[in-house]
Amino acid sequence: MLLKRTKKFYERQKELQKEIVEYGQDILEAKAFRESKKNMQHGTVSVQEHSMYVTRASLFIAEELKIRVNKRDLVRGALLHDYFQYDWHIGHPDLEGKLHGFKHPEIALKNAEKEFQLTEKQRDIISHHMFPLTLRPPKCKEAWVVTMVDKYCSLLETFHMVKGIKSRLHKK
Repeated sequence: MLLKRTKKFYERQKELQKEIVEYGQDILEAKAFRESKKNMQHGTVSVQEHSMYVTRASLFIAEELKIRVNKRDLVRGALLHDYFQYDWHIGHPDLEGKLHGFKHPEIALKNAEKEFQLTEKQRDIISHHMFPLTLRPPKCKEAWVVTMVDKYCSLLETFHMVKGIKSRLHKK
């Protein structure tokens, strides 16, 4: 029984990954996205890993809860929700003090708009994923899913319930 469930879990992960590639291959291949693996997000998890976790989990949760979403918008918005392109532990030159949590959605949106054609739903996902810090709530279902999943993934990563690349490299 456990083997059967494990096999089903990994098969589902492969299917989710195929959907991510189908809708977001250009993002996955973008230089800035690839380089985001150098910056840590939470704990030992890189920004790139975090974005992938949030994307995969958002697809999974929407499906499990039977929330009818535009998968393309969900994937693209989730991949780009933290497209801020700096090490937030050091800070961003345009940010005074420690305002990263409040300001990075607008920085991510500006960066994403420079490289990709975004829909309104994708903009909504990126710009409102930090609600309630950003004060204005998401407008579409896709943005609500990513917002909630982002909080969940961040919690797991911060408390080291998910191991990132940095942690895995040190074990070797």
